Amino acid sequence: MCGIAGWFGHSAGIDERVLLTSLRHRGPDGSGVWRDAGSRAGMAHTRLAIIDLSECGAQPMAYNESDVPEQGAHIVYNGEIYNFRELRADLESTGEDFVGQSDTEVLLRLVAREGTGALPKLAGMFAFAFFDSESGRGLLARDAFGIKPLYYIEKNGGLTFASEVRTLLPFLSETRTDPAGLRNALLWGTVPEPETLVEGIRLLPAGACLEWDGAKGKISRWHEARFVDAHHYSDPVAATRAALLESIERHLVSDVPVGIFLSGGVDSTAVLALAREVLGPDADLRTFSIGFDDPEFDESLVARRTAEHFAARHTEWRMTAEEGKAEIAGYLAAMDQPSIDGFNTWCVSKMAHREGMKVVLSGLGSDELFGGYGSFQQVPRFHRLYHLLGPFRTIAAMALDRAPVGSRWRRLAAFLRGPGTPLAAFHAQRGIFTEPEARELTRALTGTDPGPAEWRLESVPDDVRDAVSYMEISRYMRNQLLRDSDVFSMAHGLEMRVPFVDMRLFHSIASVPAAIRAGKGKRLLLDAVPEIPAWVREQPKRGFRFPFEDWSNEFSELFSSAERRSTVPLVTWYRRWALAVMLLKA
Repeated sequence: MCGIAGWFGHSAGIDERVLLTSLRHRGPDGSGVWRDAGSRAGMAHTRLAIIDLSECGAQPMAYNESDVPEQGAHIVYNGEIYNFRELRADLESTGEDFVGQSDTEVLLRLVAREGTGALPKLAGMFAFAFFDSESGRGLLARDAFGIKPLYYIEKNGGLTFASEVRTLLPFLSETRTDPAGLRNALLWGTVPEPETLVEGIRLLPAGACLEWDGAKGKISRWHEARFVDAHHYSDPVAATRAALLESIERHLVSDVPVGIFLSGGVDSTAVLALAREVLGPDADLRTFSIGFDDPEFDESLVARRTAEHFAARHTEWRMTAEEGKAEIAGYLAAMDQPSIDGFNTWCVSKMAHREGMKVVLSGLGSDELFGGYGSFQQVPRFHRLYHLLGPFRTIAAMALDRAPVGSRWRRLAAFLRGPGTPLAAFHAQRGIFTEPEARELTRALTGTDPGPAEWRLESVPDDVRDAVSYMEISRYMRNQLLRDSDVFSMAHGLEMRVPFVDMRLFHSIASVPAAIRAGKGKRLLLDAVPEIPAWVREQPKRGFRFPFEDWSNEFSELFSSAERRSTVPLVTWYRRWALAVMLLKA
C-alpha cells in the first residue's frame, strides 16, 4: 500500500521529487522517483512495505531489457494483488525470472506481457501507472470496485496523475470549484466519480483503465459489477461460505501482522470468525474497537465479549469527549475530497497505527451484498408509490412539502416530481439536499448554474433488490465508504483491506437470487457464518456512530460560516455539517 504520482507526455514544471511531498503519509517506509530518458514520463512513489519488505519491493520498479535505468518498462502501484503467487507461478512456467518476492514485480511483468489483458486476472485492490519507454505508451488502471483511487489532469498533450487530489493542485493554472461536482456533493454528501470538487481534476472510474498513446488518453471499462440472471444453487449457504472463506484467506496474505476492526455488528464479527477458521486456533489475532461512555453510541462491551469468544487480543480506545474533539482538526485536514463521513475510520486507524499495525481487515461491503441497509426496504416502496400514484403524484408532493425542511419526506416530494428512476428513489433515501436546493446553493457559491443532475444509470438490474444492491455498491460504497477508508487509513500509514469488496466473491454470489442473497436481516450471511454469537446476531442493527451532535460547539465557526453563506434553510445538523464540509474543501 502506497502513494503514487507521475506524468505522461510532458515534463514542463514537473519535478518527481516535489510530487512525493504530499504523499509521505501514505508511505513512510521508503520513496523513489524515476524519469524516462526521453522525458516522456516520470513517476514518484512512497512505500508502505507489506509484502517483500526488502529493497526488491521498492518502487518505481523497472523491468529492463538493458542496463540503462531510464529505459525499459516501469510501474508505480498502490494496493495488493492477493493472488500474486499463483500468477507468479504461471509467469515462471513461461520463462520469466524474478528478482524478489513482491506482488509489484508480478504485476509489472504481467502488464508488460499482456497489457490490459492482465487486469481481469488480478484478485485484489489496486491503482497503478505503467510506462513502456520503448513504445512511449502508458497505462493507468483501477481495481474492479474502486477500492484504491487514482486522480488525473489531462491537458496540453500531457497527463498528470496521483493518489490524492491535493497532490495535483499545484499543476493547475488556477484552482476553481467544479459546479457539477459541488451540486452532486450537496446531493449525496460526497462527489460521485468521475468528477471531483476541483475543475480539471478527474477520478479514473472504478474498473476502468486509461491507455496513453503518447499524445492523449483513452478511457475504457475492463470490469462492471453486474448481477447476472439468478439461478438457484443447490446450497446457497455452502456456496456463500466457501466464497467468503476464500476471500478472507486471500486478504490475510501479508509479510506483516494483520489486525481486524471490530465493532459490535455482524459484519466485522463475521470477518473475525472466518479469519479464526482460516488461521487456526493458535494464531495471534488482534482486534481494535472504539468505545464511549454514552450507551447510545457504545458497542465496546459487545466487541470485547466477541474478541474474547474468538480468543483475539483486543485493544480498545475508550474515547472521552475531549479526546474525540481533539481529533477533529486532524480529521478535517486529512480530508482530500469532501465527505460527510469517515471520522470513525480516522480514529480507529490512528489507534491501530499507534499499536504498531500496518494492515487491518474491515467488514465494509457486507451490507451492500447482503441487504443490510434500510434502503433495501425503502427504495422499492418509493418506486412502487411513484407508479401507484400516477397522475396524483403532484398532489402528493404538495402534501409532503408541508414536512419539515431537510427531512426525507421533502426528498420524497422532489422524487415524486422527478423522473421516477431507481437512482432518484435511492436519493430520496440516501440524499442530503434536494436537487433544486443543491442547484440553488451551487449558483450562490460559484456563480454558475450546474444544470440538472443525471438520474439515470448505465445498467440497472431488473430485480429491485439487485437494483438497490447495485446502487449501494456503485454510489454509496464506491464514492463515500471506500474513498473515506483509503484517505483516513492512509493518513496514518495503515492499509485497510475489505474482504467483502472482492471481485471473485462478488462473482461467486451475484447469481444467488436477490430474495435469498439480500433477504431481510442478512439471513444468508448469518447462515453462512453460524459462528457469529447470539449476542451479536440478536442485537438491532445500528451503524457505527460518533456523538458528533453532542460536540456541536467544536463546529460553531464552521456552522456559522455555512449558515451565513447558505441560500436555503439548513435546519438539521447533517445539512449544516454537509455544507460546512463542502465550503471547507471548495
